[in-house]
Amino acid sequence: MNLKTLHKISYGLYIISSKKDSKINGQIANTVFQITSEPPTIAVSINKQNLTHEFIQESKIFTISIISQNTQMKLIGNFGFKSGRDFDKFSDVIYKISKKGVPIIMENSIGYLECDLLENIDAVTHTIFIGKIINAEIINEEDEPMTYDYYHKVIKGKAPKSAPTYINDKIIEIKKEKKTMKKYQCSVCGYIYDPKVGDLDSGIEPGTPFEDIPDDWICPVCGVNKDMFVEI
Repeated sequence: MNLKTLHKISYGLYIISSKKDSKINGQIANTVFQITSEPPTIAVSINKQNLTHEFIQESKIFTISIISQNTQMKLIGNFGFKSGRDFDKFSDVIYKISKKGVPIIMENSIGYLECDLLENIDAVTHTIFIGKIINAEIINEEDEPMTYDYYHKVIKGKAPKSAPTYINDKIIEIKKEKKTMKKYQCSVCGYIYDPKVGDLDSGIEPGTPFEDIPDDWICPVCGVNKDMFVEI
């Protein structure tokens, strides 16, 4: 059985946000779909272990920020591979607070929906939250929305383990020839460090072998330590 067939189903990529008292949190989700048009309702699938799940259950409100195809992996990594329990995801992100106190991502966002929770549906590891749309706005009409297919094929993104569409692919072992400039892959998010490209945002110049990167360097996508990378 080839579970990658599921990748042929059309998805988008969104940031789902909610609140709990004065705290806010958000996460990447790909399973968002409209249920009805009158009244306008929408559903989103959230892993039960995620902090955003707890916040939606508590506040009974959530927002859906529709991110652009031009979104950088750093923003996706921030909301897709880090936990709000030990990291402030909004510290370096442009956002605004809705009238009901829920964050709306303005950076790389082409529009958003704000929803009141109507119903929860148990889906074993996830909960499907169905919400009534109470506010909606287009922010940028020029950019195209990020699709899951584009995320996989063009920017080579991976799904976090908590995603409904996660497939447990082990990093492929590749027979390697002896090379002086070996690539290394993050075992968490799939980011590949290419010595020919380096990581200019972190001050790593092109031509820097992985072995010469400082030990305190972290994955530019998900933020894990250097020792979580494997040679490919």
